[in-house]
Amino acid sequence: MPAAHILSHNPATVHPPAAGYSMGVELTQHRRLLFISGQVPERVDGTVPEGFEAQCEQAWRNVGEVLAAAGLGVENLVKVTTFLTDRSKLVPNRAVRTTVLGDHRPALTVVVVDTVDSKWLLEIEAIAAE
Repeated sequence: MPAAHILSHNPATVHPPAAGYSMGVELTQHRRLLFISGQVPERVDGTVPEGFEAQCEQAWRNVGEVLAAAGLGVENLVKVTTFLTDRSKLVPNRAVRTTVLGDHRPALTVVVVDTVDSKWLLEIEAIAAE
């Protein structure tokens, strides 16, 4: 079976996405789905970077490592959910995500929550397909 075809759906009858995502993502001919648990901004040694941008980059690095372990990359992401602890971090979160994803536009949700550990400023979970 060939690799998944990932089709974006952004109907003109729905308010357009703000930036960096698709309103709907359809998979055709997929053969694998990878569900990535929430990745927190901890390095392999358990330390947490200082500052939001560094934590966001680390959480995305962790997502990337899980993808790589499965032989996939960010282009395989079909759904990303980001949990932020501070609404004021929406713009810096978008900037880091855009750098990581480039032109790829998975379905996306961002929610403001409390995290399990107060030193974590965000957590990112995702679904990838091949």
